[in-house]
Amino acid sequence: MKIFTIGFTRKTAEQFFGLLDRPDIKRVVDIRLNNNSQLAGFTKSEDLRFFLGAIVGKDYVHLPQLAPNADMLKAYRDSKSDWAAYERDFVALMKERLIEETVPMELLDGGCLLCSEATPELCHRRLVAEYFAEYWPTTQVCHLV
Repeated sequence: MKIFTIGFTRKTAEQFFGLLDRPDIKRVVDIRLNNNSQLAGFTKSEDLRFFLGAIVGKDYVHLPQLAPNADMLKAYRDSKSDWAAYERDFVALMKERLIEETVPMELLDGGCLLCSEATPELCHRRLVAEYFAEYWPTTQVCHLV
């Protein structure tokens, strides 16, 4: 079992799709709450679905249940510094949502979790990948940067 992660900010389309052009990645799993923002550029949901298929032959799925809720995201963005509280609250939200029971392992195996942050350290995609790795011990996590 292997889960990849990627963020699109600070990447050109060439860099982004180049990182995804690997035979062990089957699909991009979009875990953004807002995937149609003007700020998303080439990763707006319908554009991304098209580009993934046309450029690298990958599938696309949006799983908003793996995103923070709007209030949590706003509180973190407003505080700009309390990552520990955000992490604690988001992990609690994943537990409450029972994502390990509701998201099929087959969907994530070979999937690449997509969010906006350039690196995984302060991004919920890392927390999601680590959460699943805790439940599925054979899981390897690979961050594409």
